[in-house]
Amino acid sequence: QAQLVESGGGSVQAGDSLRLSCTASGRSIFPYITGWFRQAPGKEREFVASVSYNGATTDYTDSVKGRFTISRDNAKDTVYLQMTDLEPEDTAVYYCAGSRSSAYFSPPRRVADFVSWGPGTQVTVFS
Repeated sequence: QAQLVESGGGSVQAGDSLRLSCTASGRSIFPYITGWFRQAPGKEREFVASVSYNGATTDYTDSVKGRFTISRDNAKDTVYLQMTDLEPEDTAVYYCAGSRSSAYFSPPRRVADFVSWGPGTQVTVFS
């Protein structure tokens, strides 16, 4: 399994933007589906976005559609999450996740669909 490490988190004001990065080592994230999840204090880890092995297809949870963009650079073994128009409700620890599947007919959204996880990066949005 790939070792994943997130970066790019921070504290921002509502309406600001951040770009998270997730870099893999040990084993490539290609050609597998990769995603982002987040977990706010006292809440369960929730799906945010995923991207197909070639970056051509993406899936988002409704609350971030139009504001977040997931992308990947397979040559760099890196996945990105561009977050714009951030809201206080986006405050959470954000986790990068890698799957063992390349099939994107039914995009995975469950925690159990992913086998590799990074340690997380904190995103705090102040109103």
